[in-house]
Amino acid sequence: MLVVKKFGGSSVADKERIFNVAKRCIEDYEKGNQVVVVLSAMGKTTDGLIAKAHEINPNPPKRELDMLLATGEQVSVALMSMAMNVLGVPSVSLNAAQVAMHTSSAYGMAKLKKIDTERIQHELEAKKIVIITGFQGINKYDDLTTLGRGGSDTTAVALAAALHADACEIYTDVDGVYTADPRIVPDARKLLEVSYDEMLEFASLGAKVLHNRSVEMAKRYGVQLVVRSSLNREEGTIVKEETKLERMLVSGVAADKNVARISVIGVKNEPGVAFKIFNLLAKHNINVDIIIQSIGREERKDISFTVAKQDLKETMELLNEHRDGITAQNVTSEEDVAKLSIIGAGMTSNPGVAAKMFEALYNADINIKMIATSEIRITVLIHEEDVNRAMRTVHDAFDLAD
Repeated sequence: MLVVKKFGGSSVADKERIFNVAKRCIEDYEKGNQVVVVLSAMGKTTDGLIAKAHEINPNPPKRELDMLLATGEQVSVALMSMAMNVLGVPSVSLNAAQVAMHTSSAYGMAKLKKIDTERIQHELEAKKIVIITGFQGINKYDDLTTLGRGGSDTTAVALAAALHADACEIYTDVDGVYTADPRIVPDARKLLEVSYDEMLEFASLGAKVLHNRSVEMAKRYGVQLVVRSSLNREEGTIVKEETKLERMLVSGVAADKNVARISVIGVKNEPGVAFKIFNLLAKHNINVDIIIQSIGREERKDISFTVAKQDLKETMELLNEHRDGITAQNVTSEEDVAKLSIIGAGMTSNPGVAAKMFEALYNADINIKMIATSEIRITVLIHEEDVNRAMRTVHDAFDLAD
Protein backbone atom coordinates (compact mmCIF):
# COMPACT_ATOMS: atom_id res chain seq x y z
CA MET A 1 0.00 0.00 0.00
CA LEU A 2 1.32 3.45 -0.96
CA VAL A 3 0.30 6.32 1.31
CA VAL A 4 0.80 10.06 0.71
CA LYS A 5 0.73 12.07 3.95
CA LYS A 6 0.78 15.87 3.96
CA PHE A 7 1.54 17.90 7.09
CA GLY A 8 0.95 21.64 7.39
CA GLY A 9 3.22 24.24 8.94
CA SER A 10 1.71 24.05 12.42
CA SER A 11 2.30 20.27 12.43
CA VAL A 12 6.07 20.75 12.04
CA ALA A 13 6.44 24.05 13.91
CA ASP A 14 9.12 22.90 16.36
CA LYS A 15 11.34 19.96 17.37
CA GLU A 16 8.62 18.21 19.39
CA ARG A 17 6.10 18.36 16.52
CA ILE A 18 8.67 17.28 13.94
CA PHE A 19 9.36 14.11 15.95
CA ASN A 20 5.61 13.59 16.43
CA VAL A 21 5.11 13.65 12.65
CA ALA A 22 8.16 11.44 12.09
CA LYS A 23 6.78 8.79 14.46
CA ARG A 24 3.33 8.86 12.82
CA CYS A 25 4.89 8.33 9.40
CA ILE A 26 7.12 5.54 10.72
CA GLU A 27 4.04 3.74 12.10
CA ASP A 28 2.71 3.36 8.54
CA TYR A 29 6.15 2.44 7.22
CA GLU A 30 6.57 -0.34 9.82
CA LYS A 31 3.24 -1.83 8.72
CA GLY A 32 4.89 -2.54 5.37
CA ASN A 33 3.51 0.49 3.51
CA GLN A 34 5.38 2.75 1.13
CA VAL A 35 5.21 6.28 2.55
CA VAL A 36 5.55 9.62 0.76
CA VAL A 37 5.46 12.68 3.01
CA VAL A 38 4.75 16.25 1.84
CA LEU A 39 5.64 19.11 4.17
CA SER A 40 4.89 22.81 4.42
CA ALA A 41 7.34 25.32 5.90
CA MET A 42 7.65 25.29 9.69
CA GLY A 43 5.10 27.35 11.61
CA LYS A 44 4.98 30.97 10.42
CA THR A 45 8.18 30.70 8.35
CA THR A 46 6.55 31.78 5.08
CA ASP A 47 4.99 34.85 6.73
CA GLY A 48 8.41 35.74 8.15
CA LEU A 49 10.10 35.40 4.75
CA ILE A 50 7.46 37.60 3.10
CA ALA A 51 7.99 40.24 5.80
CA LYS A 52 11.77 40.14 5.27
CA ALA A 53 11.29 40.51 1.52
CA HIS A 54 9.15 43.61 1.99
CA GLU A 55 11.74 45.10 4.36
CA ILE A 56 14.20 45.02 1.48
CA ASN A 57 11.82 45.80 -1.37
CA PRO A 58 8.19 46.92 -0.87
CA ASN A 59 7.34 45.41 -4.26
CA PRO A 60 9.66 42.41 -4.68
CA PRO A 61 9.90 40.76 -8.13
CA LYS A 62 7.70 37.66 -8.12
CA ARG A 63 10.50 35.42 -9.39
CA GLU A 64 12.82 36.42 -6.55
CA LEU A 65 10.02 36.08 -4.01
CA ASP A 66 9.48 32.49 -5.15
CA MET A 67 13.22 31.81 -4.83
CA LEU A 68 13.03 33.03 -1.24
CA LEU A 69 9.77 31.35 -0.20
CA ALA A 70 10.80 27.95 -1.58
CA THR A 71 13.53 27.75 1.07
CA GLY A 72 10.98 27.28 3.87
CA GLU A 73 9.89 23.81 2.75
CA GLN A 74 13.50 22.73 2.13
CA VAL A 75 14.25 23.36 5.80
CA SER A 76 11.22 21.28 6.86
CA VAL A 77 12.01 18.24 4.72
CA ALA A 78 15.71 18.17 5.63
CA LEU A 79 14.97 18.37 9.37
CA MET A 80 12.29 15.67 9.05
CA SER A 81 14.72 13.33 7.33
CA MET A 82 17.25 13.98 10.10
CA ALA A 83 14.59 13.14 12.71
CA MET A 84 13.75 9.86 10.99
CA ASN A 85 17.47 9.05 10.79
CA VAL A 86 17.75 9.49 14.57
CA LEU A 87 14.77 7.14 14.95
CA GLY A 88 16.55 4.51 12.87
CA VAL A 89 14.40 4.66 9.72
CA PRO A 90 15.88 5.28 6.25
CA SER A 91 14.51 8.35 4.51
CA VAL A 92 15.43 10.95 1.90
CA SER A 93 14.36 14.56 1.42
CA LEU A 94 13.74 15.88 -2.09
CA ASN A 95 12.97 19.36 -3.35
CA ALA A 96 10.86 20.24 -6.40
CA ALA A 97 13.85 20.24 -8.76
CA GLN A 98 15.08 16.86 -7.57
CA VAL A 99 11.71 15.19 -8.13
CA ALA A 100 11.05 17.04 -10.67
CA MET A 101 7.71 18.80 -10.34
CA HIS A 102 7.03 20.76 -13.53
CA THR A 103 4.81 23.84 -13.36
CA SER A 104 3.68 26.81 -15.40
CA SER A 105 5.72 30.00 -15.18
CA ALA A 106 3.20 32.11 -13.24
CA TYR A 107 5.43 33.00 -10.28
CA GLY A 108 3.53 33.01 -7.00
CA MET A 109 0.55 31.14 -8.46
CA ALA A 110 2.06 28.42 -10.66
CA LYS A 111 0.06 25.37 -11.72
CA LEU A 112 1.42 21.85 -11.71
CA LYS A 113 1.74 20.36 -15.21
CA LYS A 114 3.63 17.08 -14.77
CA ILE A 115 5.50 15.14 -12.08
CA ASP A 116 8.44 12.88 -12.89
CA THR A 117 8.03 9.89 -10.58
CA GLU A 118 11.22 7.95 -11.42
CA ARG A 119 13.30 9.34 -8.53
CA ILE A 120 10.48 8.83 -6.03
CA GLN A 121 9.88 5.24 -7.19
CA HIS A 122 13.61 4.52 -6.98
CA GLU A 123 13.79 5.74 -3.38
CA LEU A 124 10.63 3.84 -2.40
CA GLU A 125 12.05 0.64 -3.88
CA ALA A 126 15.15 1.24 -1.72
CA LYS A 127 12.78 1.00 1.30
CA LYS A 128 13.04 4.68 2.21
CA ILE A 129 10.38 7.12 3.37
CA VAL A 130 10.39 9.88 0.74
CA ILE A 131 9.93 13.42 2.09
CA ILE A 132 9.05 16.06 -0.51
CA THR A 133 8.75 19.84 -0.39
CA GLY A 134 5.20 21.06 -0.82
CA PHE A 135 4.08 24.36 -2.36
CA GLN A 136 6.71 24.51 -5.08
CA GLY A 137 7.81 23.37 -8.53
CA ILE A 138 10.12 24.27 -11.40
CA ASN A 139 9.16 25.93 -14.67
CA LYS A 140 10.52 25.52 -18.21
CA TYR A 141 13.40 27.89 -17.35
CA ASP A 142 14.36 25.66 -14.37
CA ASP A 143 13.33 28.49 -12.05
CA LEU A 144 11.67 27.67 -8.75
CA THR A 145 7.97 28.55 -8.62
CA THR A 146 5.38 28.45 -5.85
CA LEU A 147 1.77 27.30 -6.08
CA GLY A 148 0.11 29.94 -3.88
CA ARG A 149 -0.56 29.86 -0.16
CA GLY A 150 -1.83 26.44 0.89
CA GLY A 151 -0.25 24.89 -2.19
CA SER A 152 1.25 21.95 -0.27
CA ASP A 153 -2.21 20.36 -0.31
CA THR A 154 -2.13 20.51 -4.11
CA THR A 155 1.37 19.00 -4.15
CA ALA A 156 0.14 16.06 -2.05
CA VAL A 157 -2.92 15.39 -4.22
CA ALA A 158 -0.86 15.66 -7.41
CA LEU A 159 1.66 13.15 -6.04
CA ALA A 160 -1.13 10.80 -4.97
CA ALA A 161 -2.56 10.94 -8.49
CA ALA A 162 0.81 10.53 -10.24
CA LEU A 163 1.87 7.63 -8.00
CA HIS A 164 -1.59 5.98 -8.00
CA ALA A 165 -1.49 6.08 -4.20
CA ASP A 166 -3.90 4.00 -2.15
CA ALA A 167 -4.50 6.83 0.34
CA CYS A 168 -3.97 10.58 0.57
CA GLU A 169 -4.11 12.01 4.08
CA ILE A 170 -4.03 15.74 4.82
CA TYR A 171 -2.92 16.53 8.38
CA THR A 172 -3.50 19.96 9.86
CA ASP A 173 -4.17 21.63 13.21
CA VAL A 174 -7.90 20.87 13.10
CA ASP A 175 -9.35 17.37 13.18
CA GLY A 176 -11.56 17.60 10.11
CA VAL A 177 -14.00 19.76 8.19
CA TYR A 178 -16.60 21.52 10.36
CA THR A 179 -19.96 23.09 9.67
CA ALA A 180 -18.24 26.42 10.47
CA ASP A 181 -14.95 27.65 11.85
CA PRO A 182 -15.04 26.26 15.44
CA ARG A 183 -12.98 29.21 16.66
CA ILE A 184 -15.87 31.51 15.68
CA VAL A 185 -18.79 29.11 16.16
CA PRO A 186 -17.95 27.01 19.26
CA ASP A 187 -20.78 24.50 18.71
CA ALA A 188 -19.84 23.78 15.08
CA ARG A 189 -20.06 20.09 14.20
CA LYS A 190 -17.41 17.98 12.49
CA LEU A 191 -18.58 16.40 9.23
CA LEU A 192 -17.84 12.69 8.77
CA GLU A 193 -17.75 13.05 5.01
CA VAL A 194 -18.23 15.74 2.40
CA SER A 195 -18.43 15.68 -1.41
CA TYR A 196 -15.73 17.16 -3.65
CA ASP A 197 -18.14 19.83 -4.86
CA GLU A 198 -19.08 20.92 -1.34
CA MET A 199 -15.44 20.88 -0.22
CA LEU A 200 -14.45 22.95 -3.23
CA GLU A 201 -16.99 25.59 -2.22
CA PHE A 202 -15.76 25.48 1.40
CA ALA A 203 -12.15 25.90 0.24
CA SER A 204 -12.96 28.68 -2.24
CA LEU A 205 -15.13 30.62 0.19
CA GLY A 206 -12.81 31.05 3.14
CA ALA A 207 -12.60 27.72 4.98
CA LYS A 208 -8.84 27.29 5.41
CA VAL A 209 -8.84 23.49 5.73
CA LEU A 210 -7.84 22.63 2.14
CA HIS A 211 -6.38 24.53 -0.80
CA ASN A 212 -9.15 24.88 -3.41
CA ARG A 213 -6.91 23.73 -6.26
CA SER A 214 -6.12 20.53 -4.34
CA VAL A 215 -9.84 19.74 -4.21
CA GLU A 216 -10.25 20.44 -7.95
CA MET A 217 -7.38 18.06 -8.66
CA ALA A 218 -8.70 15.38 -6.28
CA LYS A 219 -12.06 15.48 -8.05
CA ARG A 220 -10.49 15.37 -11.50
CA TYR A 221 -8.31 12.34 -10.73
CA GLY A 222 -10.58 10.60 -8.22
CA VAL A 223 -8.20 10.93 -5.27
CA GLN A 224 -10.14 10.31 -2.04
CA LEU A 225 -8.86 12.55 0.76
CA VAL A 226 -8.95 12.29 4.52
CA VAL A 227 -8.53 15.49 6.54
CA ARG A 228 -7.41 14.93 10.13
CA SER A 229 -5.34 16.45 12.93
CA SER A 230 -1.65 15.74 13.40
CA LEU A 231 -2.04 16.54 17.11
CA ASN A 232 -4.52 13.79 18.05
CA ARG A 233 -5.82 10.43 16.84
CA GLU A 234 -9.40 11.49 16.10
CA GLU A 235 -11.04 10.24 12.92
CA GLY A 236 -11.15 13.00 10.34
CA THR A 237 -13.42 13.98 7.44
CA ILE A 238 -13.46 11.99 4.21
CA VAL A 239 -13.65 14.04 0.99
CA LYS A 240 -14.93 11.98 -1.94
CA GLU A 241 -17.18 12.01 -5.00
CA GLU A 242 -20.44 10.86 -3.44
CA THR A 243 -21.41 10.71 0.20
CA LYS A 244 -23.51 7.87 1.56
CA LEU A 245 -25.39 9.95 4.08
CA GLU A 246 -28.71 11.62 3.33
CA ARG A 247 -27.98 15.03 1.88
CA MET A 248 -28.16 17.74 4.51
CA LEU A 249 -30.02 20.86 3.47
CA VAL A 250 -26.95 22.96 4.29
CA SER A 251 -23.59 21.34 5.07
CA GLY A 252 -21.92 24.39 6.53
CA VAL A 253 -21.20 28.11 6.67
CA ALA A 254 -17.96 29.74 5.47
CA ALA A 255 -16.62 33.28 5.69
CA ASP A 256 -13.88 35.08 3.81
CA LYS A 257 -12.46 38.40 5.00
CA ASN A 258 -9.78 38.50 2.32
CA VAL A 259 -12.02 40.34 -0.11
CA ALA A 260 -12.52 43.84 -1.51
CA ARG A 261 -15.34 45.31 -3.56
CA ILE A 262 -14.72 47.38 -6.68
CA SER A 263 -17.35 49.44 -8.51
CA VAL A 264 -16.85 50.63 -12.07
CA ILE A 265 -19.27 53.54 -12.31
CA GLY A 266 -21.05 54.90 -15.35
CA VAL A 267 -19.78 52.69 -18.17
CA LYS A 268 -21.62 52.80 -21.48
CA ASN A 269 -24.62 50.47 -21.71
CA GLU A 270 -23.45 48.73 -24.88
CA PRO A 271 -22.15 45.30 -25.91
CA GLY A 272 -18.52 44.46 -25.09
CA VAL A 273 -17.95 46.74 -22.12
CA ALA A 274 -18.06 43.95 -19.52
CA PHE A 275 -15.76 41.88 -21.74
CA LYS A 276 -13.20 44.70 -21.86
CA ILE A 277 -13.19 45.02 -18.05
CA PHE A 278 -12.89 41.34 -17.19
CA ASN A 279 -10.59 40.46 -20.08
CA LEU A 280 -8.22 43.16 -18.84
CA LEU A 281 -8.19 41.60 -15.37
CA ALA A 282 -7.86 38.05 -16.72
CA LYS A 283 -4.74 39.01 -18.68
CA HIS A 284 -3.16 40.03 -15.37
CA ASN A 285 -4.24 36.81 -13.57
CA ILE A 286 -6.71 38.63 -11.30
CA ASN A 287 -9.58 36.42 -10.18
CA VAL A 288 -13.04 37.94 -9.82
CA ASP A 289 -15.87 36.51 -7.76
CA ILE A 290 -19.25 38.14 -7.14
CA ILE A 291 -20.40 40.33 -10.05
CA ILE A 292 -23.42 42.64 -10.15
CA GLN A 293 -24.47 44.90 -13.03
CA SER A 294 -27.05 47.61 -12.53
CA ILE A 295 -28.57 49.94 -15.11
CA GLY A 296 -27.96 53.52 -14.14
CA ARG A 297 -28.93 56.65 -16.04
CA GLU A 298 -28.36 58.21 -19.46
CA GLU A 299 -27.62 54.87 -21.16
CA ARG A 300 -24.90 54.05 -18.65
CA LYS A 301 -24.54 51.27 -16.08
CA ASP A 302 -22.48 50.34 -13.03
CA ILE A 303 -20.57 47.06 -12.65
CA SER A 304 -19.48 45.91 -9.19
CA PHE A 305 -17.39 42.85 -8.35
CA THR A 306 -15.10 41.43 -5.69
CA VAL A 307 -11.40 40.52 -5.75
CA ALA A 308 -8.93 39.29 -3.14
CA LYS A 309 -7.54 42.13 -1.01
CA GLN A 310 -3.99 41.51 -2.24
CA ASP A 311 -5.19 42.16 -5.80
CA LEU A 312 -7.01 45.41 -4.97
CA LYS A 313 -4.14 47.83 -5.61
CA GLU A 314 -3.21 46.30 -8.97
CA THR A 315 -6.86 46.09 -10.04
CA MET A 316 -7.54 49.73 -9.23
CA GLU A 317 -4.38 50.82 -11.06
CA LEU A 318 -5.35 48.80 -14.15
CA LEU A 319 -8.93 50.08 -14.24
CA ASN A 320 -7.92 53.71 -13.75
CA GLU A 321 -5.18 53.38 -16.37
CA HIS A 322 -7.72 52.05 -18.90
CA ARG A 323 -10.67 54.13 -17.73
CA ASP A 324 -11.25 55.75 -21.12
CA GLY A 325 -11.10 52.40 -22.93
CA ILE A 326 -13.73 50.86 -20.64
CA THR A 327 -15.79 54.09 -20.79
CA ALA A 328 -15.93 54.44 -16.97
CA GLN A 329 -16.80 57.75 -15.32
CA ASN A 330 -15.30 56.63 -12.00
CA VAL A 331 -13.81 53.60 -10.22
CA THR A 332 -14.27 53.14 -6.47
CA SER A 333 -13.29 50.47 -3.94
CA GLU A 334 -14.31 49.25 -0.51
CA GLU A 335 -12.11 47.10 1.75
CA ASP A 336 -14.14 46.68 4.95
CA VAL A 337 -16.29 43.88 3.50
CA ALA A 338 -16.46 40.09 3.82
CA LYS A 339 -18.18 37.18 2.11
CA LEU A 340 -20.52 34.89 4.02
CA SER A 341 -21.66 31.68 2.32
CA ILE A 342 -23.85 28.69 3.00
CA ILE A 343 -22.95 25.46 1.21
CA GLY A 344 -24.90 22.27 0.68
CA ALA A 345 -25.70 19.81 -2.09
CA GLY A 346 -29.16 19.43 -0.56
CA MET A 347 -30.06 23.01 -1.46
CA THR A 348 -30.86 22.07 -5.07
CA SER A 349 -34.00 20.16 -4.09
CA ASN A 350 -35.20 22.39 -1.25
CA PRO A 351 -36.86 25.75 -1.98
CA GLY A 352 -36.71 28.57 0.53
CA VAL A 353 -33.07 28.22 1.57
CA ALA A 354 -32.13 31.73 0.44
CA ALA A 355 -35.18 33.20 2.19
CA LYS A 356 -34.18 31.47 5.42
CA MET A 357 -30.65 32.84 5.22
CA PHE A 358 -31.82 36.37 4.42
CA GLU A 359 -34.38 36.23 7.25
CA ALA A 360 -31.66 35.29 9.73
CA LEU A 361 -29.50 38.20 8.60
CA TYR A 362 -32.48 40.57 8.70
CA ASN A 363 -33.32 39.52 12.26
CA ALA A 364 -29.71 40.21 13.24
CA ASP A 365 -29.87 43.65 11.54
CA ILE A 366 -27.09 42.75 9.08
CA ASN A 367 -27.18 44.52 5.72
CA ILE A 368 -26.48 42.67 2.46
CA LYS A 369 -24.43 44.49 -0.19
CA MET A 370 -24.21 41.85 -2.95
CA ILE A 371 -25.56 38.34 -3.58
CA ALA A 372 -24.25 35.45 -5.69
CA THR A 373 -25.62 31.93 -6.02
CA SER A 374 -24.81 28.55 -7.53
CA GLU A 375 -26.53 25.17 -7.30
CA ILE A 376 -24.87 24.38 -3.98
CA ARG A 377 -24.05 27.73 -2.41
CA ILE A 378 -25.41 31.18 -1.62
CA THR A 379 -22.92 33.97 -0.95
CA VAL A 380 -23.59 37.46 0.37
CA LEU A 381 -21.25 40.40 0.79
CA ILE A 382 -21.62 42.17 4.14
CA HIS A 383 -19.65 44.53 6.40
CA GLU A 384 -16.49 42.87 7.70
CA GLU A 385 -17.30 43.82 11.28
CA ASP A 386 -20.57 41.83 11.07
CA VAL A 387 -19.19 38.62 9.60
CA ASN A 388 -18.48 36.60 12.77
CA ARG A 389 -21.89 37.46 14.22
CA ALA A 390 -23.50 36.66 10.87
CA MET A 391 -21.79 33.27 10.74
CA ARG A 392 -23.14 32.30 14.17
CA THR A 393 -26.61 33.62 13.29
CA VAL A 394 -26.89 31.67 10.03
CA HIS A 395 -25.34 28.55 11.59
CA ASP A 396 -28.07 28.60 14.25
CA ALA A 397 -30.81 29.29 11.70
CA PHE A 398 -30.03 26.05 9.86
CA ASP A 399 -29.61 23.98 13.09
CA LEU A 400 -26.03 23.00 12.26
CA ALA A 401 -24.84 22.86 15.87
CA ASP A 402 -23.25 19.73 17.32
